[in-house]
Amino acid sequence: MHKENQKSVFAPLNSRRAATRQSAVPRQHKFPPLRKSWQKANGLAGESGDLMQALDPAEYQKQLMDGFQDGLNRGFAQGLEEGKEEGYQEGANTGFEEGMRKGFAEGKLAGKQQFIDAAEPLDSLTAQLQRYLDGYELRRREELLQLVEKVTRQVIRCELTLQPTQLLTLVEEALSSLPQIPDQLKVYLNPEEFRRISEAEPEKAREWGLCADADMAPGECRVVTDTSEMDVGCQHRLDQCMDVLQSSLLPDTADELVA
Repeated sequence: MHKENQKSVFAPLNSRRAATRQSAVPRQHKFPPLRKSWQKANGLAGESGDLMQALDPAEYQKQLMDGFQDGLNRGFAQGLEEGKEEGYQEGANTGFEEGMRKGFAEGKLAGKQQFIDAAEPLDSLTAQLQRYLDGYELRRREELLQLVEKVTRQVIRCELTLQPTQLLTLVEEALSSLPQIPDQLKVYLNPEEFRRISEAEPEKAREWGLCADADMAPGECRVVTDTSEMDVGCQHRLDQCMDVLQSSLLPDTADELVA
């Protein structure tokens, strides 16, 4: 019963569908021209609906290659400019460092030479001052030697005046250096000293054979034996002392005198 009702309800709908299928005519699909599809895909159609003159594929390929070449040229130019700038900057930095090193070295040499040139007058003055000081020191030592010799002579003269018998001490020292006392002995003295010693030591004057000699200077004494003759006066002793003192104070002068 229920099924019969459903059939009665959908019967008009089914009859219309069947009529539609019988009256339907198949339609053919039309594809747009390839050129128009290419133009539409590339946005060459105007907004107002009027189609503009479009480029063909060959022209498009030419413009594409031109654009590529233009981009390549621009990139090369930009890279070249950037490379030049970077190379210039690097070269400037390297040149600056090299110039600094070279300039510092040359400046150092120039400064050293300027210092040497400026120091030459000072070196000359220093050398002159040193020569003056050396000469002054030499003269001072020579004067000191002369003063010592002069004072020593005065002391000897004064001592012999007060104690003339000290000459006999010099004679005894000379005789003690001989291997044996000679049998014949003569001692020559200055006449004034001979007189004083004879008055002070008459026995030794006779024993040693003291004799006056007018050619003998004060303080001088000469001992004569049968085999030798010795100068034992004060001058001889003083000369020996002064030679030692001069070799100490004036070594260069002493070497020249010896040579």
